Amino acid sequence: MNFIECHEEPIHIPGHVQSFGYLIGVCSVSETINFCSENISEIFDISSAEALLGKKISDFPGIFNLLSESEIYSSVSEYTKRENETYFDKICIDQKKYHFSLFRNGFNIFLEFEKVIDNPNKRITNKYDNFYIIDNDQGIWDQLLNTLSNIINYDRMMVYKFMDDGSGKVISEINNGVLESYSGLHYPEHDIPRQARELYLKKRKRIFSNAYAEPVPIISKIDSPINLTYASARAMSPIHGQYVKNSGASSSFSISIIIDDKLWGLVTCQNKEAKHIDLEDRVQAGIFTVLASNAYASFKSKKDLEYRLDLDVKLSFLKAEFLKYNTLFESLASNKRELRNLPKADGFAVISDADKITDGVVPSYETIQKIVDWAYDNTSDNIFISSSFLKDYGTELGLDSSAAGVIIYFVERSKNEILIWFRKEFDEHINWAGNPEKKIEVLSLNGIDRKTVSPRTSFQVFTENIIGSSKRWSSKSDIAVKSIRDLILGTSHKQYIMIKKLNDQLKKVNEELDSFSYTISHDLGTPLTVMKLNAQMLLKSLVNADEKDKKKIQSIIGEIDNMAEMMQNVLQLSRAKHSEILLEKIETESTIEKITENAKMTYNTPHSTVVIKECPEVLADRTMLHQVFLNIINNAIKYSSGNEKPFIEIEGSDNGDYIIYRIKDNGIGIPETEKHKMFKIFNRMDNAKKFKGNGVGLSIVHRIMNRLGGNVDYESTNEGTCFILTFQKPKFAEI
Repeated sequence: MNFIECHEEPIHIPGHVQSFGYLIGVCSVSETINFCSENISEIFDISSAEALLGKKISDFPGIFNLLSESEIYSSVSEYTKRENETYFDKICIDQKKYHFSLFRNGFNIFLEFEKVIDNPNKRITNKYDNFYIIDNDQGIWDQLLNTLSNIINYDRMMVYKFMDDGSGKVISEINNGVLESYSGLHYPEHDIPRQARELYLKKRKRIFSNAYAEPVPIISKIDSPINLTYASARAMSPIHGQYVKNSGASSSFSISIIIDDKLWGLVTCQNKEAKHIDLEDRVQAGIFTVLASNAYASFKSKKDLEYRLDLDVKLSFLKAEFLKYNTLFESLASNKRELRNLPKADGFAVISDADKITDGVVPSYETIQKIVDWAYDNTSDNIFISSSFLKDYGTELGLDSSAAGVIIYFVERSKNEILIWFRKEFDEHINWAGNPEKKIEVLSLNGIDRKTVSPRTSFQVFTENIIGSSKRWSSKSDIAVKSIRDLILGTSHKQYIMIKKLNDQLKKVNEELDSFSYTISHDLGTPLTVMKLNAQMLLKSLVNADEKDKKKIQSIIGEIDNMAEMMQNVLQLSRAKHSEILLEKIETESTIEKITENAKMTYNTPHSTVVIKECPEVLADRTMLHQVFLNIINNAIKYSSGNEKPFIEIEGSDNGDYIIYRIKDNGIGIPETEKHKMFKIFNRMDNAKKFKGNGVGLSIVHRIMNRLGGNVDYESTNEGTCFILTFQKPKFAEI
């Protein structure tokens, strides 16, 4: 008797479709009909499904004439070069409306039909713009489910996140009480095996209308199985069908959550009674899921950027501290607490030959030495990370709970220089939806009895106690340790060849940071453009809609424009750090006048009074100088625009060694309590929230002025703000 693992089940070639769907398969070369679903005669006037096989659609005038009326069907050959791209239309057959879908997979053109379901009670949410103003990931997924509940409304609707090991967790749920709640529960990897996850990447919306309905066979004149990967009506596997029934449901619907081209998770919905959702509603649910996914990706990118910028500040401080000492060991010992905290560890140890220093909660020196000896014998990489070190090696090394998780970094193997970070054992309880252990049973597939993993019959909460592990080291912990590695290499007294190697590494790091900024400004630009086009098309279609609904669509477009502007500003911030500069003597008056006039038009404040006094020459880079004055003057005019008589004064003066420019306004001012975050990226004052902006401009100014050898500062009261720009004088230039 053969045994079938979950990941071996051929779910893409079930040989059946669900009863709501009708299918015709046409050879893209000969244009003859290769296969069709047995129920196709229910909608077309033919004697039987078999009558279609081997013939062309044009041989059946009734079918051919109906399809010819469709905008997407003029010739099958048109679609032979567009693999897996689906085209949609509606057609009327015997006075009944059907959704008509067409796509190619391999050498076959697929023609799918399903009845249109009119839903007069359908409500379109007015909260779709909220995805991009929510400042936490949980809120994004909660909002998504609230939005989808107005469209598809299943008894149990969940956001399911995949873990690194393939298992998953329900991180958000809406439940009307008909089915039990699964919120917070974990699911083992074999619940959604590898080949199912691969299909979710390809076909991103999957509906199982009725787990109790008999599937409809596909009849074919070709020997090979029909690949139904992209067919909406593809029948589910018997194992999955039983799984749905065991969960108390009769119907399910899933939408893939794709982040960075990877399957991050699923929106998975279940209904106690059989339920079919119209194709248009399924597509709309998919669009909102993409919007939420993009909002989450943007949110994570913002947080990652903030983390990297904060890490850079801490590393700059450590670099200065390191350079105070003559030896690496002294540098590490004097900054042990800061080094422990960077990857958020409970304990930290530095080993250098016979010397050892520790900080926080660590094992005994004897145990630390055992760990060092183990690392030399069992690791080849310079960095080793484990969250289950106690579980895996506790008995062998005599570990206690202080070493449940470790990060080991070999500074220099030949000199016995090692850093070790420790995390304590974490008393973790995982609540599974039923016992996660695999159970084997005999299942009959195509008349052959085979052993396979049994779908769980119970989803009652099963609690597993996890022992011998720490909290998982995150990707940020890995980044922190690698940054410490780079810091050590950068401040160590090494030979020329090592310094050269380090410079190459630092160059690579800078390129990665640049790439990160370009990813935000470029790669995210495409989905933003698609979203904006869809929103604009939706706005055009609402000709007779309520004005309130139109304004909400317009707000989506506005928020998309704001995101695009933010990404462009982040790119400028990166350029301000890495672009080459050419210092030269520059006259500023014409630049200031031009920026001022443009700013008054931009913020629609022609009544603003701008007084430009002395404008002495400065030593600067021409492009960067323009960027500095652009941001400062724009802010002055923008934030004073609410004043009855907006007034801005710009004056430069010679201060001996430097040229000082003061840009003074009578705007909203900067609260004393918020001055500490003035030049931090993405930070905006509470009193500035009513003005458009994203908190990047002053970060750009701060970075540019540092590169120009100058400075930016400010003075502020509740009656206005004065920004102070300090430039080098031209006579001190080394040209």
